Amino acid sequence: MTQDNLMIIIAFALYLGLMMYIGVYYYRKSNSIGDYILGGRQLGPWITALSAEASDMSGWMLMGVPGLAYTTGISGLWIAVGLTLGTWANWKFVSRRLRNHTEVASDSLTLPDYLKNRFHDQSHSVAVISALFILIFFLIYTSSGFVAGGKLFNTIFGLDYTLSLFITAGIVVFYTFLGGFLAVSWTDCIQGALMFFAILAVPITAAMYLGGPIETMQLIQSEFPQGLNLFGDTNDMFALIIGIISSLGWGLGYFGQPHILVRFMAISDAKELKKSTNIAMVWVILSLLAAIFVGLIGNVYMLPERLVGTDAETIFLVMTERLFTPFVAGLIWSAVLAAIMSTASAQLLVTASAISNDFYANIIHKTASDKELVLVSRIVVLLVAAVSIFLALNPDSLILTMVAYAWAGFGAAFGPAILFSLFWKRMTRRGCIAGIVVGGLTVLIWKQFAFLGLYEIVPGFIFSSIAIYIVSILDKLPPRPVLKDYKEAEKLHVDRKSTRLN
Repeated sequence: MTQDNLMIIIAFALYLGLMMYIGVYYYRKSNSIGDYILGGRQLGPWITALSAEASDMSGWMLMGVPGLAYTTGISGLWIAVGLTLGTWANWKFVSRRLRNHTEVASDSLTLPDYLKNRFHDQSHSVAVISALFILIFFLIYTSSGFVAGGKLFNTIFGLDYTLSLFITAGIVVFYTFLGGFLAVSWTDCIQGALMFFAILAVPITAAMYLGGPIETMQLIQSEFPQGLNLFGDTNDMFALIIGIISSLGWGLGYFGQPHILVRFMAISDAKELKKSTNIAMVWVILSLLAAIFVGLIGNVYMLPERLVGTDAETIFLVMTERLFTPFVAGLIWSAVLAAIMSTASAQLLVTASAISNDFYANIIHKTASDKELVLVSRIVVLLVAAVSIFLALNPDSLILTMVAYAWAGFGAAFGPAILFSLFWKRMTRRGCIAGIVVGGLTVLIWKQFAFLGLYEIVPGFIFSSIAIYIVSILDKLPPRPVLKDYKEAEKLHVDRKSTRLN
């Protein structure tokens, strides 16, 4: 073993040791299903913001987005714009209202649990259907994180790709299995901070190495001129418009991501969400811009070498190795592992929550104790991780492509359902089910045929919204208890908003 590898391993070991310690520490504090799934609603504003964004962005921000910018240039900025707008709208319009509505809806622990309680669904059909779609799309999403982990260890240490998958999955499963929501949230907070500084350090250092910001832009203009074209290199106006709409459509996905929305539900005080919003927006804007510039600057920094195909998604890793000492590089590479772990752990936990709390407790064993539900959740974590590893076995899988599929599935299936449930009291249980099913199936079908080249989240979100409205209007009025709960949640929302303003 070389001294360089030893320094990298030490950096990794320090980081991983801290993550595992957090898992063990919170193992003793997760005795009830409420603790394990939602941490007893005791998150502060900083942890809420950083854990939400860390679980959101994942390895695709440090590898997928730079890889896209490395290949296509600054036109990848359209995705960043869509994500930024979606993040802002989610924090601004959904976070506080969802926190209050879930509290009134029998103190709901999960997204399916909230939708079930929101409509007083005694048949449990809303929760079961929601849990099914969560399982489908999170299997894809989690496997994308494992692919990123496989590429990480393969690129850095030259390890076998399959072995790298098992290492990544093993670490994530360890602290998710033990510590539950509090462990995941605290590790996500630390990982979010690490990701932020890492994604800023690489393009800034590379630009200074190339002579400074002005010299770097001049070099890009001479060596990679098409990379500075915000509209890409296509002359097909229809394809250009479809591409921009598809990229901006990423922002629609935020309203339906269970692993992000659950952070809003867990904050200790809804009044703290304004502070969390400001923290989150600074993090997102700077991080996404930096990710674009990693790819853009990396294109000329690597000359005359070229990364082709799926190797383009390793540009962040390769630049880190060349720009920094082994120990510092190890810490920065830990940020990539942090990004992968933060999202994969959040997804595993939400999936486990959906299966144990919304399927097992509603269908299989209605009188299950908290201890039994925590055990079931931990078993589901293991099973979902195993299936995700199987789906990630192909080393040629593109991280961003896998994420886009799952992101669209959640955005279309749950986004309209959440928005309508929070802002329209006339929405009915049947309308909710119709929206989830139509949105989810539209994504699954549209993806296979790639109609018009349009990102599947756009038609999925539209058709889901239409289905909710039509079915709800044709259905009879919601029962009086449902309308009463909605009115109470709105009153709580207004009262807390007035208190905050005063």
